[in-house]
Amino acid sequence: MNSRMPETPLILDGGLATELEKRGFHIQEDALWSAKILYTNPKAIKEVHYGFLECGSDVITTATYQASIEGFLKHLGLKPEEAEQLLMSGVQLAKDTATDFMSNCTTPDRKAPLVAGSLGPYGAFLHDGSEYTGAYANHLSVEELKDWHRPQVRCLVAAGADIIAMETIPSLKEAEALVELLREFPDTKAWLAFSCKDSQCISDGNKFSEAVQLASKSTQLVAVGVNCSPPALVKPLLESAKSQKIDNTSWVVYPNSGETWDPTTGWQAGPRASFTELSVEWKDQGALWIGGCCRIGPDDIKELKRQLT
Repeated sequence: MNSRMPETPLILDGGLATELEKRGFHIQEDALWSAKILYTNPKAIKEVHYGFLECGSDVITTATYQASIEGFLKHLGLKPEEAEQLLMSGVQLAKDTATDFMSNCTTPDRKAPLVAGSLGPYGAFLHDGSEYTGAYANHLSVEELKDWHRPQVRCLVAAGADIIAMETIPSLKEAEALVELLREFPDTKAWLAFSCKDSQCISDGNKFSEAVQLASKSTQLVAVGVNCSPPALVKPLLESAKSQKIDNTSWVVYPNSGETWDPTTGWQAGPRASFTELSVEWKDQGALWIGGCCRIGPDDIKELKRQLT
């Protein structure tokens, strides 16, 4: 992808798993979550991607957040090469959908969508909600985390993702591992988005400003920011770290709906934040990659597009 920052915000998609659940897929209890559908019903994933593109997404994110070679071996009984092909298929599905969309698109100035290869944290593989605590990093070294993530990054890059979305990262140590690992793929660009516990800290308790400072050491990161955290936290988080962000890196922001997640019972219904109204503030703070995460659907993205363009 072009390493230059966009001049106007690029609109990301929303919660892919949320849309799959609306279509009747029961994935919350599954250790592979939405990545299971890569194996059982890839057509459904393409339909979700297409829906977000129709509503204005400039970037669609692959269904690989909870995908890993180890997870596919363990839960699907695949051979290693089959697991690699399944993970890579997530990128190909998104690329095929983008191609199909552009062939049908009648908007003359519509640019070809980008495909972001989703790379979730080690905690997503554990399937115990620890992507919102990062506690597992206390028991793993930076090298061990690099070793675990490497096969997934290699597959996403080999499959041709335009950018790697390192997302919902709860731990400063895991972020350090990912920044180091990215150097092994020198032609690859990525963004790094953290899950955050409050208006100052990422989920493991370290300051968000420290996380941004760490990210700023990488020349391959086009953006750093926040995802799958309540929208109300975004503005103070970005404000807390603005002096650590370097000029050639922008903010990436894609929070959830503001409702709460319980590892045993799932999403708890509650008041939704004024997601699209807050997005104007994020844009004013310099966010150039803006979208949504869990419980944010195509209609939200359509309104987001209207607000920001």
